Amino acid sequence: MTRYGLLLPHFGEEADRDKLLEGSRRAEELGFDSVWVRDHLVFEPHGEMEKPNRTFYDALTTLTAIGAVTNRIQLGTGSLIPFRHPLITALMVATMTHLVGPRVILGFGAGTFDHEFEAVGLGHADRVELVRANAEILRLVATQNNVSYKDQYFEFHDVTIEPKPLGGPVPFWYCGATPRSARLAVEFCDGWMPGRISLATMAKRIQTIEELSAKLGRPRPTIAVIPPTSVEETREEALSYVNIPGLLAWANKAKFAVKPPSGRFETVEDLEGQLIAGNPDEVVEECKKFEALGVEHLVFDFRFKFQRWYEQIEILGTEVLPKLRK
Repeated sequence: MTRYGLLLPHFGEEADRDKLLEGSRRAEELGFDSVWVRDHLVFEPHGEMEKPNRTFYDALTTLTAIGAVTNRIQLGTGSLIPFRHPLITALMVATMTHLVGPRVILGFGAGTFDHEFEAVGLGHADRVELVRANAEILRLVATQNNVSYKDQYFEFHDVTIEPKPLGGPVPFWYCGATPRSARLAVEFCDGWMPGRISLATMAKRIQTIEELSAKLGRPRPTIAVIPPTSVEETREEALSYVNIPGLLAWANKAKFAVKPPSGRFETVEDLEGQLIAGNPDEVVEECKKFEALGVEHLVFDFRFKFQRWYEQIEILGTEVLPKLRK
């Protein structure tokens, strides 16, 4: 059965303590499976997708606070960016599991902006290799003591991190939509999680994942996705909240996306999979398309309408989730 989650309003002008804590409590009551955060160090909003407010609450701090006021809902990063030293991340995440329980999913991505890595002296780094190093180091110190490690970015000797994560190593997912991201997810991760991605592109990536998993004799990683979402009484009203030109512009910049027959993303219909919008029944049908592809975890992204955060949670929780779970 597919799990369903929510991207949290912890960035931009709608970032708000009560929305985060009360909203997460209500999401748990309504039966959502997870809540998720993004990650930035020096936040510069995406011009086509977000308003220019630079407020950004730290990812792991936000999830820890939410974990303290909830009981079972999973706490995910989609995605954490590797500008922290992995030993710091290891201690923070292990501590989280002991404070709030083994509910954390670590989605990691290579990041978009050079300036965030330059600010911490990693401007020269191959960011994909930083993700790989984080995956290896986190697993090593979660399962062993007196760990020594060396690569081109990190070196340490005889290190023991206590406590170890409650419940064992925290699931590590690769966040990205490129063909390489899918291959890397199979190579060293437990899951694969793109953000905005068309259904046609996702189908192609999942085929790659299944073929490579079989070839390597590895279990298929968990398949997840974070589509922008808007649900209202009518599709017209739902679409009125969405920056369609921004989504189309972003889609046309995606180098490895499967294009529509015209060769360009030009209409709302072309955005199938990159947007969930409509009345509750239409949202259910869109979610079923992902489920049919093999998506195991779908996270609703309300960044276009965090001003209607509570209303969106209620509509999804009372009119969409029950139908999806029949």
